[in-house]
Amino acid sequence: MRIGVTGASGFLGMHLSAALRADGHEVIGIGRGVESDIQWNPATGVMNTAACAGLDAFVNLAGANVGRRWTPEHKRAILESRVLGTTLIAHTAAALTPKPRVLINASAIGIYGDAGDAECDEEAPAGHDFLAEVGKAWEAAAEAARAAGIRTVFLRLGVVLSRHGGALPRMLPAFRMCGGGRMGSGRQWMSWVSLDDVLGIVRFALETNALDGAVNAAAPSPVTNAEFTRSLARMVHRPALFPMPAFALKLMFGEMAEGTLLVSQRVVPRRLLAAGFEFRHPTLESALRAAVNA
Repeated sequence: MRIGVTGASGFLGMHLSAALRADGHEVIGIGRGVESDIQWNPATGVMNTAACAGLDAFVNLAGANVGRRWTPEHKRAILESRVLGTTLIAHTAAALTPKPRVLINASAIGIYGDAGDAECDEEAPAGHDFLAEVGKAWEAAAEAARAAGIRTVFLRLGVVLSRHGGALPRMLPAFRMCGGGRMGSGRQWMSWVSLDDVLGIVRFALETNALDGAVNAAAPSPVTNAEFTRSLARMVHRPALFPMPAFALKLMFGEMAEGTLLVSQRVVPRRLLAAGFEFRHPTLESALRAAVNA
């Protein structure tokens, strides 16, 4: 397949591009820089549509980093980078002849908001906090592709575990110095997924015509934050001695702490399992071992 990938220079995009090329696919990088195969500018709605001719699929991973303090300006960047980018990709895909077979669009489990102890499969209702509203707008922005008959898959990503990017590299130094511990009460549910499985899920979604709409890209065994921190401490052979109170997290990170670190999301990948996807790392111990020792 010839696959256009936005965000190809980011953490997920770099690993995905390498994996797709290893599978024999041709990866066409889409970005703002002159080094990209196809240039685009979501803010102005400009894209080299002619260069997209002949693409079999789009994988849209572009979006501003959520894991930093949410100033009003950064909240706007989080929303606009996702909505404007997805809108441009969807309209571009819809205008092509022939049309691509599939659009794989990144989304996030943040769409469920703070769900407490309730299990969230793909039929669970969306929440009402900031990331939930971003998720709803993000997915709605792909409507042009769906209306054009293009199979559109929303990968609602959990916390991706890898030592090469995401949250884990920021956590490991503290845990290795015995400075790690649960966040807040530790009772909030964390839905995680290994990097290996994210790459496998994208490849599976590209090839599986039965997958359409929302797909939870999270491992089948979510854990509480307390369980997660105990497991990570065991993996680096250190005790988890220093819990971080909720008030301290809110002082340091503001609204971002409430929307990401303290929120409870017990997500299950029902559609992936029903379609026959097999996780390489279905348990946290396996995923952490692979990530820490990679």
